[in-house]
Amino acid sequence: MADVNIKPVLPGFWSDPTICRAGDQLILANSSFEYFPAAPIHVSQDMLVWRHVGHVITRPAQVSLGAGEASSGIYGSTLRFHGGRFWFVTTNVNAGGQLLFTADVPEGPWSDPIAFPTLSGIDPDICWDDHGQCHLTWCDFNAGIRSVMIDPMRGRLLGEPVTLWSGTGGRNPEGPHLYKVGDWWYLLLAEGGTHLGHMVTIARSRSAEGPFDPCPHNPILTHRSLAHSVQGVGHADIVEAPDSQWWAVFHGYRPLGGHPHYHLIGRETFAAKVEWRDAWPHIVEQELDIPEPLGFQDDFSGGMSPRWVVPGDPKRPGEITPLGLLLRACGNAPGQPILTRVTAHNWRSLVALDVSCGTALVQLRIDNQHWYGLEVSSHRVDAVVAIGPARHVKATRSVEDPKSVVVALDASIEQESTVSVANPPDLVTLDGMVALDGRYISTEVSGGFTGRMIGVQALSGQVLVKNFEFGIEARSPCGG
Repeated sequence: MADVNIKPVLPGFWSDPTICRAGDQLILANSSFEYFPAAPIHVSQDMLVWRHVGHVITRPAQVSLGAGEASSGIYGSTLRFHGGRFWFVTTNVNAGGQLLFTADVPEGPWSDPIAFPTLSGIDPDICWDDHGQCHLTWCDFNAGIRSVMIDPMRGRLLGEPVTLWSGTGGRNPEGPHLYKVGDWWYLLLAEGGTHLGHMVTIARSRSAEGPFDPCPHNPILTHRSLAHSVQGVGHADIVEAPDSQWWAVFHGYRPLGGHPHYHLIGRETFAAKVEWRDAWPHIVEQELDIPEPLGFQDDFSGGMSPRWVVPGDPKRPGEITPLGLLLRACGNAPGQPILTRVTAHNWRSLVALDVSCGTALVQLRIDNQHWYGLEVSSHRVDAVVAIGPARHVKATRSVEDPKSVVVALDASIEQESTVSVANPPDLVTLDGMVALDGRYISTEVSGGFTGRMIGVQALSGQVLVKNFEFGIEARSPCGG
């Protein structure tokens, strides 16, 4: 496959996409792992431009994310529209079993979950057959891809689970989606692990319960062993748009730097058209007219945008004031960081703070063990590096007015590539004081399934975030 210049329709950490159609709207949901609010929802009219309208999980009573341990929480899911209602089924790996939520509109409010605690595993799917019976399908780690008829409103199983298909032999068969298209039932899977070996495979049957015959041209999507600028493509879902064009959404990542390469901003959501030939889907990757990603400026005067999340159950949320967002520490312990996804590879962020009554940490992070940041107190700014158990202050500058401090973080990709395997994927600069190799806050170093986040935390006392600006600079050879 040629290296088609595909760009994400949702750049940044938007993994495990699932999609449905309701009327002339397309609705997309993603996994969110340890972050709350959880299970973000986007809507679109054309598959190319998406608007973030909210989350499925917005109340701590719906789901507990605990302390926000890295890559815990909400995993792969399925979003469907049936009977005039939206249905979202997912796994909270902190608790086990499968959870089903409903709503009248994508924005919510979404219901409290109906639980299926005996169905252990991940990545559930929900669909209905021609008789109106509801099927829940999921990845059982011990028995492969399984399915069972359920009563979705009462949380009851209406039969014994059956094993459908375990894929083509790739490791980690997961992310199942079951569809009825024409006279065939199709079972779409992710295989190969969500990294370089990732792929999309499919099988079909005349019955929702199988047996399923694999597609002769499996995998129907993969970039494994290819010199492609996007790697790890997989975990797809398909939908028929209002104009009758079929689409696939899937995730992938854009690796940078020297061998073995590093991905920084997570698994992103991509889209491609689907063509049906001989009753099999063919995913056709091509360059799409996707708008360049935009930055943002937030003084919090309009309330809390859905872009902002916290790791774990919310403990002491920020308070909107006429002067900005007020964050507080939790007694003698730091408060929760309020964070947003990094959506580009070349960017600059400016944060205006009042630290006259506390100490703030402006951080760029993968998780709470891997971050670069600026610790801002009433008298100085420290540029800090945290890699696993190691924490080090790299540089310091003084603060003139603690009521009005502006600090800067930025990241940039080197324009000129060389043969050296030691090439950093990018350089992260902390307030102009020090430039740091970006590989140490990459997924390949930290592990896990998320991407870079940026935000602010109150380390002590209270701090006022007066303005937060994230600007994107178009310097990347990878389109982002």
